[in-house]
Amino acid sequence: MDPHLLRTYVTVARLASFSAAARELGYTQSAVSQHIAALEQDLGAPLLTRRPVAPTPAGERLLEHAGPLLLRLDAARADVRRSAAAPGGGLTLAVTPTALREHTAALLPHTAVTVRVLAREEIPAEVATGAVDLGIVDGVAAPSDPLRLPDVAPLTTHGIAEEPVHVVLPAGHPLARRAGLRLVDLVDARWLDAPGAGVPLDRLRAAHGGGGFRPALRYEGTDLRTLLALAAAGHGLTVLPASLAASCPTAVPLVAPRVVHRTELVHAGELRGPAAELAAALMG
Repeated sequence: MDPHLLRTYVTVARLASFSAAARELGYTQSAVSQHIAALEQDLGAPLLTRRPVAPTPAGERLLEHAGPLLLRLDAARADVRRSAAAPGGGLTLAVTPTALREHTAALLPHTAVTVRVLAREEIPAEVATGAVDLGIVDGVAAPSDPLRLPDVAPLTTHGIAEEPVHVVLPAGHPLARRAGLRLVDLVDARWLDAPGAGVPLDRLRAAHGGGGFRPALRYEGTDLRTLLALAAAGHGLTVLPASLAASCPTAVPLVAPRVVHRTELVHAGELRGPAAELAAALMG
């Protein structure tokens, strides 16, 4: 299967338009049509309906495979280029909103650094494809257990920090005076669904081993102050690392199950230059 044809197909399916795909890819519309026809001939199945432009059942199945396949190819290309390139002077670091701490920020080089704040699920792919040099990801896990990251390419991870997690409640909440809270007591509470800023609700469900944790409000941003303001206003509970919840007087430690907020460094291939220096400092 020709990856160029596959990439064209994915673009047409995403944009639902041959002409829009041609503009994005820099091809003529007839070239895009030829790519799709060649791919359909290779696979022996129609992949797109034409009016409207939409994937057929066979095309939907192909889309399930296409993303991981193209990502692996991009990761392989980036890995080869990285191994052949001379160490550069700059550094691009991807972090989640809750992963970059004052200590970590102090270790950054003072010149030629770009810090990108991304969602947890995006960072492994950005590292694998060479879009960033290093990633710092975080999440909830059992003590000393590694985080479960998307299997996008061969990546190396190093644990760099672990700390307790706290439940952030509004003032006056009946549980706010507890010395500790159990997840089992919070299953039916009102929750903030804030995957970009707080601990995602699916991680709480996994830690609890069941359902519940229904969102009362969804926040799609990454600003922690906004998340804390929503929690303080009574829109729902959220879970944050202890260091970030310290400013909230009604943050209560989560004592059962025993989980921690874990932070890991992610990279691909051999580190050199500023990336190697930062990694050594973080793991030192």
